[in-house]
Formats: sequence, structure tokens, C-alpha cells
Amino acid sequence: MDTEMSNPLSIVMIGATGAVGGHCVSRLLELPGLQRLTLLGRREVGGVQSDTIHQHRVDLFDPSSYTHLLNGHHSAICTLGVGQPSKVSKAELAKIDKVTVLDFASACRAAGVRHFVLLSAVGANAKSLSFYLRTKGELNDALKALEFERLSLFCPSMILTPTNRYGISQAILLRTWPWVQPLLIGPMRNFRGIAVEQLGAAMANTIPQEKHGTEELYWDDFIALM
Repeated sequence: MDTEMSNPLSIVMIGATGAVGGHCVSRLLELPGLQRLTLLGRREVGGVQSDTIHQHRVDLFDPSSYTHLLNGHHSAICTLGVGQPSKVSKAELAKIDKVTVLDFASACRAAGVRHFVLLSAVGANAKSLSFYLRTKGELNDALKALEFERLSLFCPSMILTPTNRYGISQAILLRTWPWVQPLLIGPMRNFRGIAVEQLGAAMANTIPQEKHGTEELYWDDFIALM
């Protein structure tokens, strides 16, 4: 059975300015026992007021700009990623979604962070024919090799936002997904869409749980964490 942590929570995070990250921050601020939430990024997150939040503008492509800020954190969360993979080059996608994340994770591991939480993707596999899924899979494998005490890989399919963020293709998906969702049963349940606020909250809610080892979480797991 999962148990709740008795110690105060101290969390460091990158990707907080994104859609999932923003909802994750909102839920983190509601967690009992939150002692410190350190947000690292190019710009500060607006609209959040709390004595527990410490925001720092850093260069995420240069770990030396933030390594001194990592000590003393129990958990780390990464929701960083390219919003529209098809709109960037393979090199840029790999730099942001794999290299930058792995640099952050490696620095966290060296600083004594015990639990790492990643926004990954369903179907992530280092042997995938899809460059995007192969990149995500290679990152997952590299994170496992770091041997955190606990590693939580969140693997959503379609992330449903209240409004269209990326143009006509997303508009079509958002309109048709409610009809597709009920058809995804059995093993296909992992491909069900998840509302962005639910996913962000689920990532936050996993932090207080006392677990060990690597876990890959899918749609049913997200719902269970709500």
C-alpha cells in the first residue's frame, strides 16, 4: 500500500511555464507539507503567490547556471518539451526533449535528489521508427540508468487543453476526441486523452507517495491519482 511522506516536501521543477507544468504547480501549492518549490526557467511563472515558491531565471541549456540551486531538494519534476514536434528540426527536438532534460536529471542526481518525475509519452521506445517516440524512449532509458531511488515516467497520449493552442490540426483533434475516447478500451485505454489540468494534478499528487523503483504511468494511473 502507498503511504504518504511524513517529511516536508522540497521540490525543484523545470517546464513550469507550459500548460501541464502550470497546472502541476497549482496542485503542488495545495499539497500539505510543501516546504519549498523551486522553479527554474527562462522566465518566471506569473500569477502564483506563495512563500514556498522560489523562482530563478536560468539557462536550461547550461547546467552550470542552476546546479547550485539543486541541493536540498527531495524531488524533481520535468514537464519541459516541444509543444509541436513537427514544427522543429530533429536536432532541436533532441536538444530540448532529451539532452536538456537529461542534463537536468543528471545534475539533480548528483545533488542528491531522490525522486524524479518526467512528462514522457505513450509509445516511447528507443527502438521506435518514430523519431519523436525514439527520442523519448532514449531519454527514459538514460533516466533509468541514473538509478534514482524513485523514477516516475508519466506517459500520456492526447493531452486535452480547454482551447486550441496549435492550429487547425489540434482543433480537429479536440473536436473529434470525445467521440473517439469511448472506443479506446482494453489495452487501448493507454491511448485515451487526458485533460491538461488532470495530468498536471496527477503529476503533483504522486510526489507525497512513498514508493521506490521505476514506474511507468498511463491513463488509468492518472485517473487513480486524481
